[in-house]
Amino acid sequence: MTLSQFHPYLSPEEYLEAEKSSPIKHEYIQGQIYAMAGASDVHVTITANLVALLRNHIRGTRCRLYVADMKARIESLDIFYYPDIMVTCDSRDTQFEYFKRYPSLIIEVLSPSTEALDRGDKFSDYQELDTLQEYVLVSQNRQRIDCFRRNTEGRWVLYSYRGNQQLELNSVTFSCPLTDVYEDVAFPTNLSK
Repeated sequence: MTLSQFHPYLSPEEYLEAEKSSPIKHEYIQGQIYAMAGASDVHVTITANLVALLRNHIRGTRCRLYVADMKARIESLDIFYYPDIMVTCDSRDTQFEYFKRYPSLIIEVLSPSTEALDRGDKFSDYQELDTLQEYVLVSQNRQRIDCFRRNTEGRWVLYSYRGNQQLELNSVTFSCPLTDVYEDVAFPTNLSK
């Protein structure tokens, strides 16, 4: 994410309107907009695998899956993010065309340039969403997925999945082998390319 120098401050309404015609996506943090970078082959492959698996799983339910181009709004913090994958099962979200406010599941595929933000500030910000049950971080450098799950006391508990383990996503009652998530992925040998 790179701070855009074109606008010193935008209201949420100005941001939403500008984003409709912008050739690049921007995330919005308290009046500042940040340009989004492109994704690697591994990132796109993992995302596509997860979308195919999850979309088939939730078909016919009240849940909706969104990929990359749908914003998550954290109204209490005045923030809009573009998660890689977001699932909402809350009927209140049907009233919003360009963002969702009530997701139950958010998945981010990590990259070297975003991992610290995804694990730190972004995770902290997403915790403000009362409906969010799971926040999932998927490595693109090795077969590993970290799932942060909100327990009954409201605390976030880490569940790490590696190797040939079975990924469990309780928010949508889903499970699959990690090998399905990483199908057709050639792990990078040199991360600088």
